[in-house]
Amino acid sequence: MILHADLDSFYASVEQRDDPALRDRPVLVGGGVVLAASYEAKAFGVRTPMSLSQARMLCPRAVVVPPRMAAYSAASKAVFEVFRDITPVVEAISIDEAFLAVAGLRRISGTAEEIARRLRAEVRSRVGLPITVGVARTKFLAKVASGVGKPDGLLVVPPGAELDFLHPLPVEKLWGVGPKTAARLRERQVHTVGHVARIGEAALIAMLGAHAGRHLHALAHNRDPRRVTTGGRRGSIGAQCALGRGQRSPDEVEAVLAALVDRVTHRMRGAHRAGRTITLRLRFDDFQRVTRSRSLLKATMQTGMVLRTAVDLLREARPLIDRRGLTLVGVAVSNLDGEGAVQPELPFEPPRQEGLDAAVDRVRDRFGALSLRRADMLGREMHPSVPILPD
Repeated sequence: MILHADLDSFYASVEQRDDPALRDRPVLVGGGVVLAASYEAKAFGVRTPMSLSQARMLCPRAVVVPPRMAAYSAASKAVFEVFRDITPVVEAISIDEAFLAVAGLRRISGTAEEIARRLRAEVRSRVGLPITVGVARTKFLAKVASGVGKPDGLLVVPPGAELDFLHPLPVEKLWGVGPKTAARLRERQVHTVGHVARIGEAALIAMLGAHAGRHLHALAHNRDPRRVTTGGRRGSIGAQCALGRGQRSPDEVEAVLAALVDRVTHRMRGAHRAGRTITLRLRFDDFQRVTRSRSLLKATMQTGMVLRTAVDLLREARPLIDRRGLTLVGVAVSNLDGEGAVQPELPFEPPRQEGLDAAVDRVRDRFGALSLRRADMLGREMHPSVPILPD
């Protein structure tokens, strides 16, 4: 059996824990955009990443608090300590959720359900946060169970009863089914997971393509052979910033992109990871998203190289931005190597860019991220960097 443990409205729960006056009240964490909403606020229809003005219209009584990323990072570390006290086999998904393998603990710790109850009690008593746990024989179904069991719940899907639990759920519960895929399925009167399961694999492939068809057919029958793994390193390092709905000049967007590249490459150098593929992420006024990518001939962790490529991608996408507006920009570097080895080029010259990057990193590590800023970001504020798992 596998546990999927997921903290409930993580940022908002930390704020309610640390300030008793916020408990049982609708809480919004964010600035121009809602980063997290308590369940009291979600009851009014507030969702992330909704603009703060829209959220206030839906929930006028909401209390807005600025994000405290250091507090969330500390809370996450405390929760993961509880996870590792329960079992050594913990696969982190993000700072507020993880899979835990407990199959080998029955003799010393009890059944999976008993372990899950103890985990919830430990997180509540040691960290002071609510957490929902789903228990099932596959990772996919354990995650679905935790989603259905929210908030602050425990849902166990017994062996042999998996399909009875899974098939009545809406198709959106299947991993990989977003709004577009759901709409295509519903056009064909496919509304539940059970409906997907009754369609043959060949028909799903014809409808959605080879990869998606096989993937959804397997999940609809609860076929998920993945095991809980530990020690994996992330496949990409990225950052993004919500811009709101106001009009932004190309220079403003490029300034924000440059600041994001600073964050990303600083993390890359801290983790000793160089990467080859730069991906630009855009979200438009209608909240549809697109990505644009380019791969370099050799891996790099230089700020200048990543920035030049990201800006080129942004400028190529400018006609699309002008037509559809822009509410979010992000950048990520993938195809990361393991040890940050960078192939030098002939002729060998003094590594000026590496020296500049190293000097900037030392200043920021010693005096804080805001101690040294790009000139084009003076007078402009960005959301603080979201906590991420150690690489």
